[in-house]
Amino acid sequence: MGAFLDRLGRLAVRRHRTVLIGWVVAVVAVVTLAGVSGGRTFDDFTIPGAGSQTALDILEADFPQQSGGSASVVLHARTGDLSASAAAAAVEQTVAALKALPEKPQVALVPSKDGTTAIANVQYAQQVPAIGVAGFDDLRRATRPARAANLEVAFGGALTDYSEAPRSSASDLVGLLVAIVILVFAFGSLLAAGLPLATALLGLTVGISGILLLASVTDVGTAAPELGSMIGLGVGIDYSLFIVTRHRENLAAGMEVEESVGRALATAGQAVLFAGTTVVIAISGLLISGIPYVAVLGFAAAIVVAVMMLAALTLLPALLGLIGRRVERRFRRRAHRTRQAVDRAPFWERWATHVSRRPWPYAVASVLVLLTLALPFGWIRYGEADDGTAPVGSTQRRAFDLIADAFGPGANGPLLVVVTVPHGEALPAELTAALQGTPGVAEVAPPLESPTGGSAIITLVPTTAPDAQATSDLVTRLRADTVPAALRGTDAEAYVGGVTAAYIDVGDRIAQRLPWFIAAVVMLSFLLLMLVFRSVVIPLTAAAMNLLSVGAAYGVTVAVFQWGWAKELFGLSSTIPIISFVPMMMFAILFGLSMDYQVFLLTRVREEYDASGETRVAVVTGVARTARVITSAALIMIAVFLSFVASPIPEIKMFGLGLAVAVAVDSTIVRMVLVPSLMQILGRANWWFPGFLRRTLPEITID
Repeated sequence: MGAFLDRLGRLAVRRHRTVLIGWVVAVVAVVTLAGVSGGRTFDDFTIPGAGSQTALDILEADFPQQSGGSASVVLHARTGDLSASAAAAAVEQTVAALKALPEKPQVALVPSKDGTTAIANVQYAQQVPAIGVAGFDDLRRATRPARAANLEVAFGGALTDYSEAPRSSASDLVGLLVAIVILVFAFGSLLAAGLPLATALLGLTVGISGILLLASVTDVGTAAPELGSMIGLGVGIDYSLFIVTRHRENLAAGMEVEESVGRALATAGQAVLFAGTTVVIAISGLLISGIPYVAVLGFAAAIVVAVMMLAALTLLPALLGLIGRRVERRFRRRAHRTRQAVDRAPFWERWATHVSRRPWPYAVASVLVLLTLALPFGWIRYGEADDGTAPVGSTQRRAFDLIADAFGPGANGPLLVVVTVPHGEALPAELTAALQGTPGVAEVAPPLESPTGGSAIITLVPTTAPDAQATSDLVTRLRADTVPAALRGTDAEAYVGGVTAAYIDVGDRIAQRLPWFIAAVVMLSFLLLMLVFRSVVIPLTAAAMNLLSVGAAYGVTVAVFQWGWAKELFGLSSTIPIISFVPMMMFAILFGLSMDYQVFLLTRVREEYDASGETRVAVVTGVARTARVITSAALIMIAVFLSFVASPIPEIKMFGLGLAVAVAVDSTIVRMVLVPSLMQILGRANWWFPGFLRRTLPEITID
């Protein structure tokens, strides 16, 4: 592989104009295709085999008018109530206008007991993407009579979330600015610093366009573009940073540009290919979640990582060939001082020596810190962000608050009990009575039978909010006790569904699959590192350290979002449960990122150990020689990830904070403290590799 990458780098330098023109053509083509494809992200959760999915399938078959998109129009009297003549007339006119919409939706008006608020539940036969933003604009125009009468109008529901979802965010600009500062400081040159940025931005353009193309043929979650931007910027800049750093070192050693780029790709590029491939494999492994939404989100992120890897291995060498030796500017004047710094590495060498002389205290202290940070993860509660977590001032948040105040918190997340009975048989009357008598149920609507018979819908309103643990407990109680007991002795079957139940099912499915997914990723990590380092102990300790660093990220995420610690600093007005798919995706992403740092550090340690045979010398030299690059790469990652905490999308906030914490922990506590202390403690045992494995397993070398 090293020889192939060497030839690829040399070819890209010789034919740099052709490569650059090819990339420009590719960017224009992919962006144009994405623009005309009409791809648009949409959150559509299907959970094969779950009770809520079965309920939805019955709705689509027997109640087509009830299975499409929906919207809530909340009408609120600023003064008095809605019974006043002007207000009542405005409400009547608004309902009539809603019924007359081009989609001909069903509209049901539900007034509050105090008469100050009413909800116009708008139910479409079409799915939300088919209705589109234009349909929401029609919905908004239909409420003109209410606004003209000085009524407060707010919108909620799936159509509103789809139409009002933020399509772009400037949060990544902050991360880019910080990345520029770090790169300029690391390289001492604007030109050299601009190369990783240019490569990452061009690659990101292609990657995000690829996500939109994917969205034109299948449902892709609304978080995909920002998630792709976050991961793409982080890994794209880092991958280019490693290659440019090695290229400049080669030039300083006297190589010509073509040879230098070829060697940079054969060494640093090989590590990039290894790390990027493992990220793509791990993220694609989200298929194990059993939830199409999560799997597609993983594929979308994998597209961006793959494009970033391709850009680092083809576009970047062409750019290096274009600018030639100008990448060395300001480097030659610092060359002697830089080589001395690398040779002596005053701070990092002193630090590594200090840790290696006191390995047990540092190892124990590191593990205790990581376990303390991970502790809140034991109380994780999966869920989904509802409109109650929408930004203050948004129409969804205002609608949520008005409904909660006027109808109770559970009105924002009603449950649907979908019942099927053999044709000709009546719906068991005991079921409605049992539902009404269930603790946690505030209200039960009369059954709505299907036009063809054989099935019915019973809508019930919980006493608690959709994201409350009590609501999740209610769904469990209905499925395990109430419904089976009421239908015992009959041929009827019932399934608890609705949006709230679907979110609960997603969380349960993720909780069931997460341990298996983590086990699969850890096993993959173990096998890859065992092949690379020809050791059994190194992969075992690496797996343990990866689990500790990811656990720390999980714990901090739970403490901030679920417990509310310092939540205001992250733009949260209330606590929210952990978005169910976030931990699984975080683990997949962090696996590849930590693998990158692990390989980079341990490759140098192994090289020094083979030369000296002394563990302390190898560890000290390895840390000293790699710390600067790892620190620069980690700082860029942290800056990019933290910048996305400003995103209004809750899951993006969680990803931003969790990934930033994990990278910070991994690049400091783990790589600079725990790894050297453990390696010093284990000594020669680090490289233990049974003879039968040495003879049977292939060897992978990465420089």
